[in-house]
Amino acid sequence: MSTPSAENKITSTRAELENTLDAIEDKLNVPKQLSKLGRNAKTSYESNPVPWIVGATAAVIVIGGLVAWAIFGDD
Repeated sequence: MSTPSAENKITSTRAELENTLDAIEDKLNVPKQLSKLGRNAKTSYESNPVPWIVGATAAVIVIGGLVAWAIFGDD
């Protein structure tokens, strides 16, 4: 038979493995991660929308410039 300290070690190792597997499962759960990302983005926008507005404006300018370059650029 195993000693109590060995049983405690086995129990703690199993619990640690279970926590590790739960963490891995959480990281690989794409819908859950996307939901978390959406909540974080919404919270960030609600607390300070200025960087979001600046970023969106910059993206529109860049995309508009690329479209204009594609249309009016010399071939």
